[in-house]
Amino acid sequence: MSLKLRCWLVLTLAITAAPADARTEIFRLDPVHTRVIFLVDHAGLSRAIGSFSGASGQLHFDPEDWSTARLEVSLPLASLDLGDAEWREKVLEPAFLDVEGQPEARFVSTRVEAAGADRARVTGQLSLRGVSRELVLDVRLNAHKRHPVTFRRSAGFSASARLSRRDFGITTWPNVIGDEVELMIEAEAIRDRTPTPATEDSADADQERR
Repeated sequence: MSLKLRCWLVLTLAITAAPADARTEIFRLDPVHTRVIFLVDHAGLSRAIGSFSGASGQLHFDPEDWSTARLEVSLPLASLDLGDAEWREKVLEPAFLDVEGQPEARFVSTRVEAAGADRARVTGQLSLRGVSRELVLDVRLNAHKRHPVTFRRSAGFSASARLSRRDFGITTWPNVIGDEVELMIEAEAIRDRTPTPATEDSADADQERR
């Protein structure tokens, strides 16, 4: 085999072996602008509302191909806000969230399916109180652009889901607190500069020209 032919074959293999998700960007969740809100029935009188903040995690995302997306999130349960200190302490006890024994909730995606140009269904495993169950998030992409203040490449999402608290072993006060919990999530993520800042700056400039 001639040297020219060998070089051509190597080049061809290199091109065809290039990763399909070359356009995928890596983002880190912005804990300041990410909030998880939950609503649950309270004795049939109203829906109690609470929220968690301080989420951390990583998102691999290409808006042109949702199927390549991957998400890992950790949420500190001690960040719970219920608007009342006494009720908050009760919910953090072992009978409910057991924050001392299991201080974090964790979600890891296993499958992402596009549901439109700016929407997707994200299936993953939610781990809470030492129990893991499948959870499906209905996600909407709000924006994927440079932040107008920081000029960092950012992505913003809104999401919703429903789960059974009984599935995670939270069975206390069934006549007062409903079983179904509705989740509403607002999240922002900032493109990660950690791997190669110089390369990222170059990519940012290239995307800005586009």
